[in-house]
Amino acid sequence: QVQLVESGGGLVQAVGSLRLSCAASGSMFFINAMGWYRQAPGKQRELVACITRCGDTNYADSVKGRFTISRDNAKNTVYLQMNSLKSEDTAVYYCNAKTRTTYWGQGTQVTVSS
Repeated sequence: QVQLVESGGGLVQAVGSLRLSCAASGSMFFINAMGWYRQAPGKQRELVACITRCGDTNYADSVKGRFTISRDNAKNTVYLQMNSLKSEDTAVYYCNAKTRTTYWGQGTQVTVSS
């Protein structure tokens, strides 16, 4: 079992920045990759960024150059630094961890005002 707790969401003006955190606990050894997904009202949940145990990263085209995913293995925490935010980044952001099972956090709201 893996438990995920997100924090860091909120309201920010366009072109501003936010940093999301995801603290993981439980069976950390079996986690292969962690990532951030988001879901806007009326839309499907989509991948934002992910990072493997080895540190390889992958980003959605819409956030490349603006968002950075990183992990602190000592703290069992994954971060998503979001810069140059746009109104279309408004969504609930979910942390995700993959073993042979996929685990989700409870989500944190990010609202970008134009």
